Amino acid sequence: MSKAEGANGALGAAVGNTLAMAVLNSVQNPVILVDSAGKVAFANWEAESFFGASATYLAKNEISTFIPFGSPLLALIDQVRERKAPVNEYRVDLSSPRLGQDKLVDLYVAPVVSESGSVVVVFQERSMADKIDRQLTHRAAARSVTGLASMLAHEIKNPLSGIRGAAQLLETSVPDEDRALTRLICDETDRIVSLVDRMEVFSDERPVQRTPLNIHSVLDHVKAVAKAGFGRNIKISEMYDPSLPPVFANRDQLVQVFLNLVKNAAEAVGDQPDAEIMLTTAYRPGIKLSVSGTREKISLPLEFCVIDNGPGVPADLLPHLFDPFITTKTNGSGLGLALVAKIIGAHGGIVECDSQARRTTFRVLMPMHKEEAADDRASHSTGSSK
Repeated sequence: MSKAEGANGALGAAVGNTLAMAVLNSVQNPVILVDSAGKVAFANWEAESFFGASATYLAKNEISTFIPFGSPLLALIDQVRERKAPVNEYRVDLSSPRLGQDKLVDLYVAPVVSESGSVVVVFQERSMADKIDRQLTHRAAARSVTGLASMLAHEIKNPLSGIRGAAQLLETSVPDEDRALTRLICDETDRIVSLVDRMEVFSDERPVQRTPLNIHSVLDHVKAVAKAGFGRNIKISEMYDPSLPPVFANRDQLVQVFLNLVKNAAEAVGDQPDAEIMLTTAYRPGIKLSVSGTREKISLPLEFCVIDNGPGVPADLLPHLFDPFITTKTNGSGLGLALVAKIIGAHGGIVECDSQARRTTFRVLMPMHKEEAADDRASHSTGSSK
């Protein structure tokens, strides 16, 4: 082989390795290579995030260092080495103090033919898939409330109006000591009407009037309202992605959504001395939601979060948090978060909650404005063709 051929071969290998690294780092799932000694020989960017450690640090340790003791993953790696055939395993729990709670994953483990004893492991986090399934259940629950609200508005508000009118007439003719009773009747009918009015929002099926919006202007408005009222004694901080594209939404409804979420967060942290609420925005490619009745999948890359350091949501309540009439508040109606889910669902997005002590996150995922999405796809296409 000539020197020129050798140089070209080395250059080709370097280019190939660079391209392979670029491809693996663009994959939205954690991918690692475990060598014959059990050490993590390679980890893509998503794997670094998943394990909370750099690839350099991962490479210095065995895979057993980063996963729970006795994890099925270790047995799967041994099985693949012996059989020299790939294996899939579903819903494997990797929850630990290091990786965090609710680390439920699907695993794909395959041998690397060119490297004896080495295997590649691909992690598919189940949490988002499960949350999307729950979100579809929440929407069904919201639709059931829609029918109930329409019935209540017609069947209850009219009789209540008559009851209140009769109580007002009686108030003028009863002794002073009995007027408290007629006042009680009026107050309670007003309370029921107010509840029915809140439910009646669910029956509004008119198309939402939407425009391209800067989400940061919405969140800044919500923060200003909170600091002027219920959140005046709470630290409210932001961590925004300034390059975020517009969201296609109704401004008033988004203000309503985030006011509700921030108020819930303020009530959760209460008057604890270090009470803090954080508002974050980010671009998260890779999350897609199937549309019922079609093969279309909607991309939901815009992530908006409301995070508080309160005591957290009880674990038994978490799966039902967006269902109507579910609440932890003494005088709550349980309709606030159900309405949040309905509004975000009407915008083609989803809302979910992750909660543990000292960190509760309400996460809203929404689609981009269509023109921005098309420009984004075009830029990616142009970049890949270079």
